[in-house]
Amino acid sequence: MSAAITVAAAGPEHLAGLEALFEAAGTPCYCRYYHFGGTNNEWLARCSDGQGDNRREFAEALAAGSDEARGVVALVPGASRVVGWLKVAPAAAVSKAYERRLYKGLPCFAGDRAGVFLIGCAVVHPAHRKQGVATALVAGAVELAPAWGARALEALPRRPREPVSDEELWTGPVSAFTK
Repeated sequence: MSAAITVAAAGPEHLAGLEALFEAAGTPCYCRYYHFGGTNNEWLARCSDGQGDNRREFAEALAAGSDEARGVVALVPGASRVVGWLKVAPAAAVSKAYERRLYKGLPCFAGDRAGVFLIGCAVVHPAHRKQGVATALVAGAVELAPAWGARALEALPRRPREPVSDEELWTGPVSAFTK
């Protein structure tokens, strides 16, 4: 990765750059999955037909400083271009992640969860993939999360057995968490 990329806490000033990033990455969810109360089929329909709802809700959450849009951005200096996003939210704000069959009921996710944050979603601009942006985002999350009240960070990256597309690594590549 270029040393010129910096990581910062996401804020309302990054909205246009984040919208451009989600568009370039072909990511219609706008990091709203964990906050959507409908069925999986309703979610798929929303992402194909109702992308405006996801975009609007993300923008509102970011403007309000809500945990639903808490995260870090990777920026190219001298421009407002956002080249990466990493959701970093309190576990209570993304409880849907822990309700998935793979994680539901695991003892490691029981007990007092105050101060536990989840790295939930990772999006890197296609032109900047495989250049260390995801690793920089994780490092930025580790640095910034304590100021948000985090005492521990959790991540749920996929470790596929066979090669997958970059889009299927939406929780971040394992390599971003092991450096």
